[in-house]
Amino acid sequence: MSVTDFTPDEMMTITAARALKNTDVCFVGIGAPSAACNIARLTHAPDVTLIYESGTIGTAPTVLPLSIGDGELCDTAVTTVSVPEMFRYWLQGGRVTVGFLGAAQIDRFGNINTTVIGDYDRPKTRLPGGGGAPEIASSCGEIFITLKQSKRAMVDKIDFFTSFGHGNGGDHRQRLGITTKGPTLMVTDLAVWKPDPETREFTVVSLHPGVTREMVQAECGWTVRFATKVIQTSRPTSTELSTLRDLKARTKAAHSGTKNGEAS
Repeated sequence: MSVTDFTPDEMMTITAARALKNTDVCFVGIGAPSAACNIARLTHAPDVTLIYESGTIGTAPTVLPLSIGDGELCDTAVTTVSVPEMFRYWLQGGRVTVGFLGAAQIDRFGNINTTVIGDYDRPKTRLPGGGGAPEIASSCGEIFITLKQSKRAMVDKIDFFTSFGHGNGGDHRQRLGITTKGPTLMVTDLAVWKPDPETREFTVVSLHPGVTREMVQAECGWTVRFATKVIQTSRPTSTELSTLRDLKARTKAAHSGTKNGEAS
């Protein structure tokens, strides 16, 4: 694939990466959030501080970690602290500007489920669980979310509240005494979403190249709201694409145990 072509996943990852600033201290989720955060570090935000739940601070992995316990994170970190210190001093102490999360299910107000699909006692699917995500969602300055769109993921009502977003909308967070901003951005493989200033419902503000409003609605479980002015997301640059592809190639090679990432 040439640098003039890109996949929806590449579009999503690069667009999400652009949201991070060089001065951010970011609590990173595994998966798509990790890819976005490391692309930011490798391109426009070399001084961004990446923190993972295992206690690694200022980590700069050469490949994407398989989990928060991946040795790559500790090997490249500025320092590693205990998990209690990570949460009590760094996170709950208000020292983290951005939490970058994924979701198995999300609703229009940015509430996230990563616990269970179906009834909690008799689930259709038992998910990995919240880990530190509930604390990240309430204690980071703001929350960015990235996920691939589907009606299964973007639902009218989540099956379980793992991480609190804007609750029922409006000033629900403030009424509960939560002083942080909550979800301020969601990037999918089709669009960029931001919460309405009043209702806090996620609203499409930008469509990725080639994406229509009908395509966004077809992969969303609620009636989508669009901003008064919807722009087109900037296409990935050659530098962004080559950086992402190189990172993915290194990761595949490292995790497969071969130099070129192909199974032996």
